[in-house]
Amino acid sequence: QVQLVESGGGLVQAGGSLALSCAASGRAFSSLGMGWFRQAPGKEREFVGMRWSGGRTDYADSVKGRFTVSRDNAKNTVFLQMNSLKPEDTASYYCAARRIVRSGSYYDAANIDYWGQGTQVTVSS
Repeated sequence: QVQLVESGGGLVQAGGSLALSCAASGRAFSSLGMGWFRQAPGKEREFVGMRWSGGRTDYADSVKGRFTVSRDNAKNTVFLQMNSLKPEDTASYYCAARRIVRSGSYYDAANIDYWGQGTQVTVSS
């Protein structure tokens, strides 16, 4: 089992920045892809970004160039730096962990093994 504890989030004006962090425990961090999904009211949970232990990072087109996913393997922590925020970025953001040996598309929420509790990000216009 893996436990994910998120911190960060809050209210920010459009064009501003916000950072989230997620600490993992319970399993070898290097065996996990770590990243973020988000879910707005009435919508499905959608992929934001994923950072793999080998260094590769994948992003949704909607956040590419504005968001950065990074990880500190020594501290078992993954980060999401969000810049140039837009009102449409408003959502609950969920830390996600996926075993690297798992099959299936990594950007599909159904193929995520572990979830954080979620943290709210609200961007005002």
